[in-house]
Amino acid sequence: MGAEVSKQIERRKAIDTQKKNLCDLKEKNGCNFPGYDYNVQDRKNWMSTLGPEKLHVNQIVWPGTHDSATDEIGIPFISRPFGQCQSLSIYEQLVLGVRVLDIRVQEDRHVCHGILLCYHIDVVINDVKKFLSETHSEIIILEIRTEFGHDDPPNFDKYLEAQLGEFLIHQHDNVFNNTVAELLPKRIICVWKPGKSPKPRQGSPLWNSCYLKDDWIDTDLPEKKFESNMKYLSEQPPITSRKFFYRVENTVTPQADNPVLWVKPVTERIHPYARLFIMECISRGYADRLQIFSSDFIEEDFVDACIGLTNARIEGKL
Repeated sequence: MGAEVSKQIERRKAIDTQKKNLCDLKEKNGCNFPGYDYNVQDRKNWMSTLGPEKLHVNQIVWPGTHDSATDEIGIPFISRPFGQCQSLSIYEQLVLGVRVLDIRVQEDRHVCHGILLCYHIDVVINDVKKFLSETHSEIIILEIRTEFGHDDPPNFDKYLEAQLGEFLIHQHDNVFNNTVAELLPKRIICVWKPGKSPKPRQGSPLWNSCYLKDDWIDTDLPEKKFESNMKYLSEQPPITSRKFFYRVENTVTPQADNPVLWVKPVTERIHPYARLFIMECISRGYADRLQIFSSDFIEEDFVDACIGLTNARIEGKL
């Protein structure tokens, strides 16, 4: 028992030290990157506001959410805090400005996070369609994967094509060089990542896992995650030559050997340092690599930072 208590005390000290290091770095270098003060007037239509005819797909800093469809997961006040990563619905996230969604499903087409269940995938699809019906020039990256440990939903690719066919941007390398205007009226890049079922083929209405990559670091230590994100990002090709989307997630996650297992208090350890991460990307020479930037419990300031940096790219300030 004494050894376990000592271990937890040292763990707490490590977390506090890492938070302080990030805070000191923020105080030293600031967060005044190009576009930091951009005034976002309409988050719901921000791509339209920036100009679809001049906004290239590979210029966008895509604000995304991690485990996007978990706002109603589990049982309130009992299991929900252990699996909830977002407090907003899919529609509310899209209105806020989110443009990359991370959806996990199990064999019966219900959204899940591990063993915890949420609503049927139809809820997600209907929210996406509602948003698209109310906007004209917003492009969404919709990633749907079979959750680890679960079987693929039968014929799920056919379901997605039937539900979203009119909006689907077909898998093609040329998309990365297109402007938003050149993709319209198609609106969704749908990445389907099955566990065992065949992956979407080249030219398919759906995109396969090769087109959306990340390097997930499973830790609850904020500086460790911050620097690991930076390291993996630095190893990516520049966005101008990249033929895939690369995601960095400003998140840390609860660990089984730590007494704090609720998502929100753990991810708050890194949450305030999103703008610092953008600033450090620029100061360390990796500004041309940042593309998808995701968060738990998404907020306006996170979205505004991504939009501001995107606008700076359009204006040639990076």
